[in-house]
Amino acid sequence: MRPFGYKDKFGYLFGDFGNDFFFALVGSFLMVYYTDVFHINPAAVGGLFLLARLWDAIADVSWGRFVDTRKASKHGKFKPWIYRMSFPLVISGVLMFVYIPGMSDGFYLAYAYVTYILWGTLYSTVNIPYGSMASVITADPVERTVLSTWRSLGATLAQLFVGVVGPLLLFVNNEANASRFLLGAVIFGILSIASYMACYKLSIERVIPDMNEKPNTNLRKTLYGLLKNRPLIVFLIGSLIFLINLMLLGTVNTYLFKDYFGNAQLLSVFSLVQAAPIFIGMPLIKPLVAKFGKKEVAAAGFLLSTLVYLLLYFIPNLSAIQYMAILFIGLLGYALFNLIGWAFITDLVDYHEHVTGLREDATIYSIYSFSRKVGQAVAGGIGGVAMAAVGYNATLHVQTPRTLEGIYFLATLVPAMGLFLVFICIAFLYPLNKKRTAQLVSDIKAKRMN
Repeated sequence: MRPFGYKDKFGYLFGDFGNDFFFALVGSFLMVYYTDVFHINPAAVGGLFLLARLWDAIADVSWGRFVDTRKASKHGKFKPWIYRMSFPLVISGVLMFVYIPGMSDGFYLAYAYVTYILWGTLYSTVNIPYGSMASVITADPVERTVLSTWRSLGATLAQLFVGVVGPLLLFVNNEANASRFLLGAVIFGILSIASYMACYKLSIERVIPDMNEKPNTNLRKTLYGLLKNRPLIVFLIGSLIFLINLMLLGTVNTYLFKDYFGNAQLLSVFSLVQAAPIFIGMPLIKPLVAKFGKKEVAAAGFLLSTLVYLLLYFIPNLSAIQYMAILFIGLLGYALFNLIGWAFITDLVDYHEHVTGLREDATIYSIYSFSRKVGQAVAGGIGGVAMAAVGYNATLHVQTPRTLEGIYFLATLVPAMGLFLVFICIAFLYPLNKKRTAQLVSDIKAKRMN
């Protein structure tokens, strides 16, 4: 078996590269597609997002538990599921953007429910094994942090591609175009499948469980470990709030540029602005974490982002370029967390093993994914309700001044408050600082040797 190296890094990068072609498309443009192509009321779209994400949260935990109770095959424990389930996942993603003209409002709403929930369920069957795989590609904590960084790079590259190409491809004369959305879904689907296959081919699962050891099916023991895992609980709360902000911004930013700034194609430029901090942060993150620790770096980043969003709220009437220039500094803040966020999960898996003696990678990852889906559900629900509350009307060529002010409020002050809460969670409540994390790794190594 070859040692850990660049093939594994690129393989793991391709996994989230494949994930985020559709995740970015859905997060940034699906609500606009539903409101402007299907002509579904924004509040009804919010209700769909809420219910679908709550269902996905249940699917995540169920699938994670299912994977953890299966024996590993000769190809590994997690990789085979990526291979098996990626094709139906991509097909379901394309189906979301099929528009049949002349149907009733009820048909479009029902079609949206069926295809969106199907896609979300199948996404769990690929993403849970993929996320769990990091802890078995390597057992080294530093190499796991590197994998987190490469995963973030893969997601960023896909988001950048969708963010730059998407507005140019999906909108015609500043309006959402049904046939263009379908074309975009097909293109992104082909790229997604190719990425999943690259992940499967390039990655190796090195941490191999004892084939004679029966998987743990004692749910009570697992639940006991989860309840005793204080770092996991605090991290889940912080991640939940962070994701609500992130998803809400993904929805609101489309309306911010399309309606408040009056140019949807500026979203392409904004996508470049969002991606740049990841590339700037990549060479910095390893030395920063080595010197200060993951918790410390993430907390500082969230505080910086909070201050920038607060500043934007108090200086309205900015041009789009001025807005992006100031926001860029804030994006540097939570780019730090995006680069190391997945490395936190391997620490939480280790802590679970420390408390229970059980190595349950997929279960812990699925619990984290559960919180992310709840965050997406809340953000989707809030996003639709919030857009309706500020008076957004898809039939108007130009929104009212009150609506435009409301959109700006949702894009600035709301994330400032949310990110400050995340800062509190990480800085003051999360217990695994640099010193305690190093001790945890040492304790687990000692236990495994005995």
